[in-house]
Amino acid sequence: MAVETVLDAVREIVPVLRRNGEESEARRWVVEENLQLLDKAGVFRTATPRRFGGLDLSLADQARVLTEIARGCPSTGWVSFVWLTSNWTATLYPDRAQEEVFAAGSVRISSAFAPTGRLTSTADGYRLTGSWRYNSGVKGADWDFLAAVRDGDEHDEVMVLVPVSELSLADDWDVTSGGATGSVTVTAQDVFVPAHRAVGFGDAFAGTTGDRANTGATGRNYGVLAFIMAEAAAVFIGIAKGALELFLERVPGRGITYTNWTDQSQHPLTQVQVATAANKIAAAEALSGTWLELLQRRADAGEQPTDTEKAVIRGQVGFAVQLCREAVEVLYGASGGSVIQRNSPIQRFHRDIQGFSLHALAQPNVNLELQGRVLLGLDPGTYFL
Repeated sequence: MAVETVLDAVREIVPVLRRNGEESEARRWVVEENLQLLDKAGVFRTATPRRFGGLDLSLADQARVLTEIARGCPSTGWVSFVWLTSNWTATLYPDRAQEEVFAAGSVRISSAFAPTGRLTSTADGYRLTGSWRYNSGVKGADWDFLAAVRDGDEHDEVMVLVPVSELSLADDWDVTSGGATGSVTVTAQDVFVPAHRAVGFGDAFAGTTGDRANTGATGRNYGVLAFIMAEAAAVFIGIAKGALELFLERVPGRGITYTNWTDQSQHPLTQVQVATAANKIAAAEALSGTWLELLQRRADAGEQPTDTEKAVIRGQVGFAVQLCREAVEVLYGASGGSVIQRNSPIQRFHRDIQGFSLHALAQPNVNLELQGRVLLGLDPGTYFL
């Protein structure tokens, strides 16, 4: 199955994803129809290695798929982004772990990067205890990546893979943005984790995690955080594109209340607003091409991006997020008072992009500061690169 086949299937179901947005938000989790349609389209196999029956799509192709999903439903796009990036991250683990995780071919893995768990060493692995908030997609996931500190050393952070069936899920997701992502709190109570399902942050970020198959010049060995940032940006671009489509559908023939304008599309200000939003989206998408090309070039050469390149990517993604958010804000502000009704999808696109842009890894100011530091010859000030 080629990427165009997946894209065609996703584009066909965009109206369904969009129609289900209101119900998904009310349920606080993506409706099952969306997930079944995406699975049938092959989306959940796009990041799975070919040796496990996956499609093994490139980063750029995965980003294209995520943009289309988010164009239909922001929360469905966000959940898909978490699952795809986590699926790819599993390829950094030892082969034994990969064989366990990818046994089913189409697999869903969620993740929580805040190290709020504790690992205690045992003879053949670890015992895991802790709770993790904002665990997007865990309600429909098979596995969960959870961050923890090992043996009480706060500087020894580890990501472990745990079957979701061994975790308890709270019913505590009640928010104004990303309401359908089901990002509930999960808890592990003395859960056993075998050693091959635990990888240190440093090893994962450096791309040196042992006997995995996805190593060297495979064309898929991207830098971890740069890969995640690039796919996150695809979701923001998709949300902005969806908002523009929704605005263009609703504006023709719509009057401007308490004025003589009977067709808003004829008003010069509306024309400027549409052009401004479209250009912000186009600029974000063009900027994404620079980091997608860089990361693929490095992967094809069997190299990891340099720290400076990773910092620049973080800054550029932050700027692209800002552009997309601003584009949606312009369109929302030009939509009139009726847009606040819950059955108007634009208000949900607006709220979701506002909330997603507050994510610690997506915040424009945080990422632009990091990029600016390295451009000024300073230390980036973080190991999250």
